[in-house]
Amino acid sequence: MKTNRRTFVAGVSAAAVLSGSRVAYAQKKYDDGASDTEIKIGHTNPYSGPASAYGVIGKTIEAYWKSVNEAGGINGRKVKFITLDDGYNPAKTVECIRQLVEQDKVLCTFNTLGTPTNTAIHKYMNQKKVPMLYVATGASKWGKPKEFPWTMGYQPDYHTEAVIYAKHILANVKDAKIAVLMQNDDYGKDYYEGFKEGLGKDIGRIAKHVSYETTDPTVDSQVIQLKDSGANVFFNIAIPKFAAQAMRKAGDLGWKPVQYLNNVSSSVASTMKPAGFENVQGVITAQYLMDPTDKQWDDNADMKMWRAWMAKSNPGASLSDASNVFAHSVAALMHETLKKCGDNLTRENLMRQAANFQKFRLPLLLPGITVSTSPTDYYPIQAVQLSRFKGESWDLFGDVMHAESS
Repeated sequence: MKTNRRTFVAGVSAAAVLSGSRVAYAQKKYDDGASDTEIKIGHTNPYSGPASAYGVIGKTIEAYWKSVNEAGGINGRKVKFITLDDGYNPAKTVECIRQLVEQDKVLCTFNTLGTPTNTAIHKYMNQKKVPMLYVATGASKWGKPKEFPWTMGYQPDYHTEAVIYAKHILANVKDAKIAVLMQNDDYGKDYYEGFKEGLGKDIGRIAKHVSYETTDPTVDSQVIQLKDSGANVFFNIAIPKFAAQAMRKAGDLGWKPVQYLNNVSSSVASTMKPAGFENVQGVITAQYLMDPTDKQWDDNADMKMWRAWMAKSNPGASLSDASNVFAHSVAALMHETLKKCGDNLTRENLMRQAANFQKFRLPLLLPGITVSTSPTDYYPIQAVQLSRFKGESWDLFGDVMHAESS
């Protein structure tokens, strides 16, 4: 469906265009949070608490919108980005979101982080018909347009990612006995359900499955239990703080299983380095973005662009933290979505544009991976490539795997 602006411009006389006169476009359309001069976007992020390693995402997104505004904004409008600290606490997220929607009156929320936190606001946002775009969680529930038409994910879903790990283990580890560490919430359960589905009739290969709470000080006792099970494979479903603790503890215990790590904790700066490089050699994860520590991208145009942008707009941030790549890429997708809205900045049109990408080449995605959405497909990225940790960085191997072929 064409916007009024595009239809109208098609009928503008050549003389009007050549003379540079201001064209009286068809009426602009706005909902709360949008005007002739501004677009208000809301965001929550754990700047404090157990998931504070992800705080850099909010800071990098903030720097991104600042650089967009300095370059003139989006279709002449400045982005007002309001980011609040929810501490990875669902009750606090509800408070923050109510403030953003009811007081600040944002057009939409964007990249709100965490599965338990987004779950707490999921129904509210859909009842209010406020777009929840490109949420920072891979739970499979964010891709259900029939039940939740105002919520869309961004990254590959956890369920599919876990299926890929399970199938890789069955194909590559002889007599696999598997130990699983899982965060005890929707995020952990989504991964674990996908993993069990991937194992299929071999589900009995899970020798031990233990969970932890985000309020736990460490996961040391859980890792001791996993080692004692005699497992030769370790699937680590944990956020950076606990993922790093687990791999470090496994090293301290002299336990050397084949290790699989969920993608959301694959940052070299926030997980692998704190775990100790000596403890993470050979760890396998799935990736969909270029890792900034992988030297094969040093001469890549996307990586050069990102490094130049970081130096200018986000100079204090770590160049080895994959979260900074993630933040830039998802902000670039939001930027493109808003640009496509033109002068029709209604919530309905925002969702319509978000659900209308065809093999869009987003900067920093791995070669062969693109963004595609439709009114019935709310999973923008549905492909990953496996990667193995070697030295002090990740090393990609194998082919790009798409969700349907996993």
